[in-house]
Amino acid sequence: MLPDCAAIHKELKSRRNVTLQLLWEEYKQAHPSGYAYRWYCELYREWQRQLDVVLRQEHHAGEKMFVDYAGQTVAVTDQKTGEVRQAQVFVAVLGASNYTYAEATWTQNLWDWTHSHVRAFEFFAGTAKLVVPDNLKSGVKAPCWYEPELNRTYGDLAIHYGVGILPARPYHPRDKSKAEVGVQVVQRWVLAALRKRQFFSLTELNEAILELVVKLNERPFRKMAGSRAELYRLIDRPALQPLPTGRFEYAEWRRARVNLDYHVEVDQHYYSTPYQLVGKEVDVRSTSSTVEIFHQGKRVASHVRSRLAYKATTEAGHRPKSHQAYLEWTPTRIIEWAGKVGPFTARLVEGILTSKPHPEMGYRSALGVIRLERRYGAERLEAASTRAVRMKLYRFQSVKSMLKSGQDCDPLPELVPIPFPVQHENLRGPDYYAAAETRREVGQC
Repeated sequence: MLPDCAAIHKELKSRRNVTLQLLWEEYKQAHPSGYAYRWYCELYREWQRQLDVVLRQEHHAGEKMFVDYAGQTVAVTDQKTGEVRQAQVFVAVLGASNYTYAEATWTQNLWDWTHSHVRAFEFFAGTAKLVVPDNLKSGVKAPCWYEPELNRTYGDLAIHYGVGILPARPYHPRDKSKAEVGVQVVQRWVLAALRKRQFFSLTELNEAILELVVKLNERPFRKMAGSRAELYRLIDRPALQPLPTGRFEYAEWRRARVNLDYHVEVDQHYYSTPYQLVGKEVDVRSTSSTVEIFHQGKRVASHVRSRLAYKATTEAGHRPKSHQAYLEWTPTRIIEWAGKVGPFTARLVEGILTSKPHPEMGYRSALGVIRLERRYGAERLEAASTRAVRMKLYRFQSVKSMLKSGQDCDPLPELVPIPFPVQHENLRGPDYYAAAETRREVGQC
């Protein structure tokens, strides 16, 4: 009796330790007069050669999920303005069953990239052990043949869902051949079917994509029995890792240097750190609700996220007890400190503070001017401040530019003297008008 090659293929993909030798022994137990092992293997290899090239690769159940963006975009029209915007199409494919997911997003940036992964995991009702992306900048910070560096947010996503990230090697398209074939299938069976439809929102477009993706997964294979959905339920679904209890919380990371006022800036709001970190580099992790600050891998501060621009969130414990006079700034203190450099530096700082709607908005600029003394010296800073005050340039950048270009060493332009009034016999002069005013008061004119 001929062996069932399709069943052999499914068994080899669905079980990591199943071998042709084991399947042949089970086949001989059921059919003692069946083919010898050599012919059994040859029949299977011959059947396997009839499949597409990409299906010849060995992909075990629940092992890999391939992700990529389609090259084709979809137009979405704004009903109010008539503006047409192109939506990107994200595609995810499970390796063993070819079960496919697709959705539209506005961009390929980090936010859309990570949230598309989250929705793909939820669509598959589990996670594969490995995610294989292309070297997209949103996910892979530094492509490398041997050790690619992941974006930190993307790495957090992998930790949360317990998956590994294995970017395709540069110039090795077969590493992500499943994704490329999945993209091609989505473009042919989903996007091509939508080419004549007009969409007025991203939600409307995704509803249409999902409907066609479901049909695609239920479509029977041409060269083997079953469909993507059947193979998914039989092979991949039981092998997928369960989803965590909580959904992934998106967070962005950035490097920052703690300013002189022991705060770091995130979206125009300032958050305090321990004063000992002034001048040091820290890692800032910000979510929609919190801002966390790390130094050398240790969390040193945590704040509730604020959307108030040019305001500060300060924890009392971050203030040093011995440096209250140094840290509790007031406009008067800053002007007095600037006065140690020179009177015109003090006038410049005072002008900076008074030019702002609130003096606190000028603290950083004022402190920046004072700190220029470290690099250029008090004499040059006072000269540049004198020039800035004379020209009414109450800005930190103006003073810095003068010092950098050496303008502070140039002589100051002389003030133009006010000319004396012209003397002429036909001009009455101020005395005449003074006398006329006196006559008017006594009623003489």
